[in-house]
Amino acid sequence: MLLEIAIGDAYGAGFEFAKREKITQFNNLSAYHEHGLGIAPGHYTDDTQMSLALAELIIDGETWDKQTITRKFIDCFKRDQRLGYSKGFYAFLNSISNADEFLAKIKPNSVANGAAMRSVPIGLFPTVEEVRHKAEIQASITHNTPIGINSSQAVALASHYFYYKLGPKSQLGEFVQSHTDIQWDTNWHGEVACCGYETVNALLSVLLSEDSYSALLTQSVAFGGDVDTIAACALGIASLSDEYKNDLPSFLYEELENNDYGKDYLIERSRQLHSAALAFK
Repeated sequence: MLLEIAIGDAYGAGFEFAKREKITQFNNLSAYHEHGLGIAPGHYTDDTQMSLALAELIIDGETWDKQTITRKFIDCFKRDQRLGYSKGFYAFLNSISNADEFLAKIKPNSVANGAAMRSVPIGLFPTVEEVRHKAEIQASITHNTPIGINSSQAVALASHYFYYKLGPKSQLGEFVQSHTDIQWDTNWHGEVACCGYETVNALLSVLLSEDSYSALLTQSVAFGGDVDTIAACALGIASLSDEYKNDLPSFLYEELENNDYGKDYLIERSRQLHSAALAFK
């Protein structure tokens, strides 16, 4: 799961808010591309780093509360500072020394997709009720709004649906809709803003319409806008289902960054995450 999230994130980062001309010319799974902000080709962003933080909490069996989750977000950022966060949030994280300070200073009123983008690992918790509750707690730290919370729950529920084999891909939209409080559009065609609502719409639309990793990746990018989040979540969720064919070109694996927290680290953490989830069953 974590490896696929990182591949989607790293590939999508090269097209995040890119001009349509770049998407049309280069969105063909032939190479990773550099992000306009200077993120090197094949390097992941905040989507993966924050997903990894939540995955590590699950692996370690730590208490799932605001204090612990916030501490983990800070620790993961401080140990491996990387571009991809919004300019304001990056500066905020740089200025913070501990969870108490973070929680005292944060203004958690965002409707952006930051809570949703990190929610794929939450789907491995064993029940719908626990998934919804865990997603709400972590979302409320930074996105304590109906859209912020429901978008996080929607992503986690999609992950949960496939991991626990609750039904066919064709019924994914109905499942997510039945357990969230916002009406989602599963036939989304527009560009995607940095918005929890639009991100979930695009994510569900692509998961329902495509049946291979390559199509998920190229179609996520084809929306335009905040595409690395869609691509990261789509590949991470698809990795939990046998209804999607893994037909990605090998370079996406071979050329993914492999520093201290790169490919090998993600593979090992994914193994540990799935072992932890087996204990839930």
